[in-house]
Amino acid sequence: MQEYELTVLIHPDLETDLEKPLTVLRDIVASNGGKIKSEDSWGKKKLAYKIAKQNFAVYVALAVELPATAPQKISNILNITDGVLRYLLVKIDDKEKAKLEASKHASNDQSEE
Repeated sequence: MQEYELTVLIHPDLETDLEKPLTVLRDIVASNGGKIKSEDSWGKKKLAYKIAKQNFAVYVALAVELPATAPQKISNILNITDGVLRYLLVKIDDKEKAKLEASKHASNDQSEE
């Protein structure tokens, strides 16, 4: 299983009942054999340009573990899912993750001194 970061822009009209589209996202990941490691809702933000005649969107970021075949299936499903304006599914590079953790540890060690 590989680690991925899934960022989804949800239609702003769904902000009042955000649990429904989040449940759909969780089901999509789970039905394709994935696990959600963390979930972070950034709230409603202004878009840099209009998407589907919308100036705002609700941003949600998920850290997920997926099998090799799942990213393509999830992309296909998210392309036709109502309420999803845009999404970005990115594979997390293990080398970059190790460098980031090492730099965090180094900065923590310096701040403790």
